[in-house]
Amino acid sequence: MSDIFEIITADYLLTTLLITLVPGTGVIYTLSVGLFAGRTSIFAAVAGCTASIVPHLLASIFGLAAILHASATLFHLIKYAGVIYLLYLAWGMWRDRSAILSEATAHETPGLSNGQLRAVAWRGILINVLNPKLTLFFLAFLPQFIPAGTREPGFAIFLLAMVFMGMTFGVFSLYGLFAAQVRELVLSSEQVVLWLRRLFAAGFAGFALKLALTQRGD
Repeated sequence: MSDIFEIITADYLLTTLLITLVPGTGVIYTLSVGLFAGRTSIFAAVAGCTASIVPHLLASIFGLAAILHASATLFHLIKYAGVIYLLYLAWGMWRDRSAILSEATAHETPGLSNGQLRAVAWRGILINVLNPKLTLFFLAFLPQFIPAGTREPGFAIFLLAMVFMGMTFGVFSLYGLFAAQVRELVLSSEQVVLWLRRLFAAGFAGFALKLALTQRGD
């Protein structure tokens, strides 16, 4: 038990909290889902964003990050797939008018079907899986918090990863619940909905541009 507390330190918890609080593509996606799809869809989005961490962690642990770092072709293939997907989300958000509701009917929006919830989760997964920088991030970030002389570094990485995923799930859930809380107020104005959709679309497009300009050594 003492080994666990040596690994999961206050510094690591605080650093992880700050990282997950910073708005990124996952936060923007969760907020948009909370606003336009409602409370029942939030945890599908959050689960997708959280699950998308797993492939990057596995890639870091098993050395695929080194391949991404060494192979410009592979890195750019994944990167531009991510750019295209973010632009696709931006275009869909810009054109969508399905959530423009009156104040009287905003709270009556039916819950999403299981198939729609799975689609929400898969979008959350793809948003982060198609960002190769996350693999390199975990490769550089997690080892900093492994105590010197740790007998089982693999177990330490596992613990750190589980805490990171738990923190991501908790913080993103709070973002989503906040968005759902103000949903009816927001959806009561068609003009507000229109500008929010444009804002989220611009956000996805901005992250696509940022990802497109990202280099392996950044």
